[in-house]
Amino acid sequence: MKLPGIINQRRHHHLGPGTVADPVAGESMFTTTKTLLNDISGEARDGEILAVLGASGSGKSTLIDALANRISKESLKGTITLNDEVLGSRMLKVISAYVMQDDLLFPMLTVEETLMFAAEFRLPRSLSKSKKKMRVQALIDQLGLRNAAKTVIGDEGHRGVSGGERRRVSIGIDIIHDPILLFLDEPTSGLDSTSAFMVVKWTSDAFAVVLRGVRASDTGKREQDRVRIGPHSGARRVPGGTKSLVEFNKSWQNMKHTPNTEPDRHGLSLKEAISASISKGKLVSGATNNDASPNSMVPTFANPFWIEMAVLSRRSVTNSRRMPELFGIRLGAVLVTGFILATMFWRLDNSPKGVQERLGFFAFAMSTTFYTCADALPVFLQERYIFMRETAYNAYRRSSYVLSHALVSLPSMIFLSFTFAAITFWAVGLDGGLSGFFFYLLIIFASFWAGISFVTFLSGIVPHVMLGYTIVVAILAYFLLFSGFFINRDRIPPYWIWFHYMSLVKYPYEAVLQNEFQDPTKCFVRGVQIFDNTPLGSVPTSVKVRLLQTLSNTLGMKITSSTCLTTGSDILQQQGITDLSKWNCLWVTVAWGFLFRILFYLSLMLGSKNKRR
Repeated sequence: MKLPGIINQRRHHHLGPGTVADPVAGESMFTTTKTLLNDISGEARDGEILAVLGASGSGKSTLIDALANRISKESLKGTITLNDEVLGSRMLKVISAYVMQDDLLFPMLTVEETLMFAAEFRLPRSLSKSKKKMRVQALIDQLGLRNAAKTVIGDEGHRGVSGGERRRVSIGIDIIHDPILLFLDEPTSGLDSTSAFMVVKWTSDAFAVVLRGVRASDTGKREQDRVRIGPHSGARRVPGGTKSLVEFNKSWQNMKHTPNTEPDRHGLSLKEAISASISKGKLVSGATNNDASPNSMVPTFANPFWIEMAVLSRRSVTNSRRMPELFGIRLGAVLVTGFILATMFWRLDNSPKGVQERLGFFAFAMSTTFYTCADALPVFLQERYIFMRETAYNAYRRSSYVLSHALVSLPSMIFLSFTFAAITFWAVGLDGGLSGFFFYLLIIFASFWAGISFVTFLSGIVPHVMLGYTIVVAILAYFLLFSGFFINRDRIPPYWIWFHYMSLVKYPYEAVLQNEFQDPTKCFVRGVQIFDNTPLGSVPTSVKVRLLQTLSNTLGMKITSSTCLTTGSDILQQQGITDLSKWNCLWVTVAWGFLFRILFYLSLMLGSKNKRR
């Protein structure tokens, strides 16, 4: 037995000539390439339903993914043509739709709302709201979903529609714009016999027009070998059992030997074929049939980005509003944390101990603000595959999703920031009055913004919630360690100083310290208080006064019990906070939030393309 035979091999999906388990030049035995599809050629003609049949593991899904441009280019060989013209990735996205095996839907939206949001994404702005609603209502009747139109989709914790109804909703959101080409990957997978029958019945009744007006072919040639799939092949309901199958086979054999009298449409160019489809009502996405080239006939996206943002925001708010427990948990965490801090650090004085307690309060308050942001981690992880399905065929732009995701989170951040600031500011006895409270509120909001943006970025690169929580907790602990509270900046080793400046906790921590100790006339250590944090702090006051007089005579300056020895500026100097002003710390914190949003966008561009390798 060869060693590669007992090692899990990395699979590449090839559409084109090759031999199973042929190693690719330059790859080691640990990365042997396995050919899953070899020399596959075929043709799907206009107006027909084409079914790909085969045993489990025979490559049906791989073939469909190859045809639908869902396999990365480095793992695929061959060409896909439409009316004998090479079909580009952009064109395929806008004229086709792909119904996945899994039903990826928002659980708290109703069937009607789900289809209506899909219509707002896929139908152009030029189509009125009433016409979009008419399109949705007609589709609901066509899908047989009238009785479930007002029912939520549901999930494990919320009762909703049946499995068959979920499947039909999934199909409906991908055909709302009446695409020219429709790919379905096992549309009856996981359904009981009754639900599967309803889906197949509706398919046979409604999908006969899926390819009307356009002939789609996939050609993977090896020398001159080519296999053609005959016309009119597909999934059919056979009520008469085996007798009907025998009769169907006879008619199929006769049809193969009968000359084709239908007009030859091979002469149509791609532009002419798409124009013919559009004129028959296909592709309701703002397409025109008078443009010069096929690529310019069909817009990449049906709507401008601001409409996409509005629809995405409305959908997210609607889904979240029906799950108030998620926001309630975050609000409860903020209320409990604020209450504990307010009662623990109640009315701190201006003594040296009060200063030390203030430093501890600020460090814990700022780090806790970031830790409560970890609840944002599951938000995108739960929506990831819905996002991938919708953006794979240009329902909306990734940038629209990122901006909408940020805007939707702002109201809750503002409310949580105000709640925490109102509970702790006056209860702890922080300085600055109304202007000090306003800045304290701003820096808490900026901390929430940076923290949620950081967690959102991590959700775009980690695959699982538990892994994400582990990473978030670990990194936030490092941020607190290097913030300057446990060890001053001047004492941090040079080889770790870079992490100090990358710490998200550093900037809000320094900002609130400057907000608290910015008054140069406010004194925190007077006279005998200089001995409070030393072993002499426990001696009688009279002894401290005599020690102070001795110290005064030694230094040649008059120091009395009322002499101010440490101001707020001295405390900031002792803490090593001299680099940035409090407003600059605020802007840096906000900038961190924007940086992580940009990184989140890049992670979506690079890592969420919904393509197999």
